[in-house]
Amino acid sequence: MTEGTLRIINAIKSIPKGKVSSYGRIAGTAGFLNGARQAVRILHSLSKKFDLPWHRVIRSDGSIALEEGRGRELQISLLQSEGIEVTPKGKVDMKKYGV
Repeated sequence: MTEGTLRIINAIKSIPKGKVSSYGRIAGTAGFLNGARQAVRILHSLSKKFDLPWHRVIRSDGSIALEEGRGRELQISLLQSEGIEVTPKGKVDMKKYGV
């Protein structure tokens, strides 16, 4: 595993309960200015292995990237269980909940 992958994993793990971050911000925190897709790949392939709080990572506009029937409902439920408000259209107020 590369050092960059570990930095992204640590950035994801650092998102506090009740907060969210974006794929791009996670990548930027890890030192990858244009690495949002890399963050997506790591979330997809390593979330279970490293027990990552995958549900706290959303798009930069506050919307949930997952489609209905493909984890979207679970992500919304997990966010709401942490006190994060999610609109019926699946958006989170990044000013209020973003880090």
